[in-house]
Amino acid sequence: MDRKWIGVLISLVLAAVGTWVLVQYVNGADDRALEGTETVEVLVVADTIPEGSSIDEVSSRVESQQVPVSAQAVGSVTNLNRLQGQVTAVDLLPGEQVIEARFVTPVQFSDSQEFVIPDDLLAVTVSLSPDRALGGELAPGDLVAVIASFEPFEITGVIPSDDDDSAEDEEGVEPTVLEGTDLKTPNSSGIIVHKAIVTNVQVEELPAADNTESAEAQGVELAPTGNLLVTIATEAPYVEKMVFTAEWGSLWLAIEGELAAEEFDQVQTRNLVYRDILTVDDLVAR
Repeated sequence: MDRKWIGVLISLVLAAVGTWVLVQYVNGADDRALEGTETVEVLVVADTIPEGSSIDEVSSRVESQQVPVSAQAVGSVTNLNRLQGQVTAVDLLPGEQVIEARFVTPVQFSDSQEFVIPDDLLAVTVSLSPDRALGGELAPGDLVAVIASFEPFEITGVIPSDDDDSAEDEEGVEPTVLEGTDLKTPNSSGIIVHKAIVTNVQVEELPAADNTESAEAQGVELAPTGNLLVTIATEAPYVEKMVFTAEWGSLWLAIEGELAAEEFDQVQTRNLVYRDILTVDDLVAR
């Protein structure tokens, strides 16, 4: 064989060996990076999974990976068996871990797809613990009353006019300024929105599967263990009230029937809560 061709052949062999060594080195990089680190196996999305996909469709687009325990997402799963019969609530993107909170029943998915936010309303999402959001028993289309609660705050600084936020109104009357006072507002709670529309509910963390199975055997239902992200649609002024309360106070939701009365609203303080309580004598007199 010509020396020239022998040299070419040797070059090709060396190139192939070098490529193989490089591939092996790269493939082992993740293992070396995790060496000495406590890891856990999770399912990771390998290819985009559209919302509404069945578990069979999901299974062909995910893969198992070892990740550090500190990087494990809340509610991540190692297999899809526990999610049989459910569908993806949202699109799942490559690289994200598969978590239970992103799956719903076909009925829940259908209900959420059917609801359309009216064009004349605004929608805002608030994070609420299950006890403040009816234990998670909310679905798109539900009507809710929104209750705001505030702890006492100091009455200091400028109290702006309802009609004018400037330093001086048209009549030359300056806004009230309170300085050096120890006055505080009372604790208070009251309904700030009536018949707001729930448009979406996302659960941060569901009860553990073993606990859920045990509860079902006893004929009870467990509430989510993590916060709920509840999206609510209402008119602009009420969205502002909800955002302010979420920032500086706390929110509660109450299911509200379409015919529920709205004329009895009153901001509640401790004095008002106790004022109308009947005594034992009152009850006997009745």
